[in-house]
Amino acid sequence: MVRKKSPLRTVGFYTLIITLVIGVAYPFFWMAAISLRYSSDALSPGLIHPITFDQYAVLLGLKQSIRQQLSGEQKALLSLIQTLPKDQQKAVLQKIKKEQKSSFPFLTYFRNSLTLAGIAALISLIIAVFGAYSFSRIKYPGRGTIQRGVLVVYLFGGTVLMVPLYQIFTKVGMLSNPNLSMLALLLIYIVQTLPVSLYMLGNYFRTIPYSIEEAAIIDGCTRTQAILKIIIPLSLPAIITVYIYAFMIAWNEYLFASIFIRPFPSDYTLPVGLYELFNSYHAIWAKMMAASVITAVPIIVIFMTMEKYLTSGFTVGAVKE
Repeated sequence: MVRKKSPLRTVGFYTLIITLVIGVAYPFFWMAAISLRYSSDALSPGLIHPITFDQYAVLLGLKQSIRQQLSGEQKALLSLIQTLPKDQQKAVLQKIKKEQKSSFPFLTYFRNSLTLAGIAALISLIIAVFGAYSFSRIKYPGRGTIQRGVLVVYLFGGTVLMVPLYQIFTKVGMLSNPNLSMLALLLIYIVQTLPVSLYMLGNYFRTIPYSIEEAAIIDGCTRTQAILKIIIPLSLPAIITVYIYAFMIAWNEYLFASIFIRPFPSDYTLPVGLYELFNSYHAIWAKMMAASVITAVPIIVIFMTMEKYLTSGFTVGAVKE
């Protein structure tokens, strides 16, 4: 016998859902609202204020900020610089450059994060595909031990691993220049995302009937061809899910980036760059909120575009038949 739902319970359920949605969405709404205000109105009470896209234009390099524009005194110095001795000319130019400074290099940090997260997620995915295939299809001594040992990485937090990893990369000379530091950070992101990538793909591969792959091998396919022509096409939902997950970890990572690339400001990732923005003379609330909104856009776009694959990738393989 099916019991009739209580109206009070239904109202309470939907009230709880609405409350949770408002609690989660409100900070993002407030962040977007402040980003569309003028700097002088950023923290003013109320929701109705004049709307401007100046903060976004400055961050995207479409408009100069006030700090980038030369003052009247600086313009006068530039007009008289030819009359000064060469040593004084150099000193004046350095002073103007120091006072003016460049605007917050948001696009540089955005490009650094996008490149680093994209490459790290791609390499992690490629390794995970072949590693997960070996866990789910090939029998060899110690397979179970290796498979469980991969997940041991997640037993240790980043704060525990940070110091030994820093010492290792310092001793091998990988923190001596920007390129090697970025390479060290890339290796760390791959190691961070690889265990869960192997676990998720391994569970998914086990749901694919081995008879399909066996028939392909009988027809002359090698193991590699079977992976490329059968396993990967049938596992696209899981593969896309793993890539997005790995990308999000690298995109939002702050701890290791703040240590490994700290001496090289031009190579800062977005999390590190935003932290520096919050603690610099560029710390304007409207600009900071605009930067935060743009930072969230890639993840939102990827999630909305690949939502159907994400849902399928997380559910298929959860139950073993």
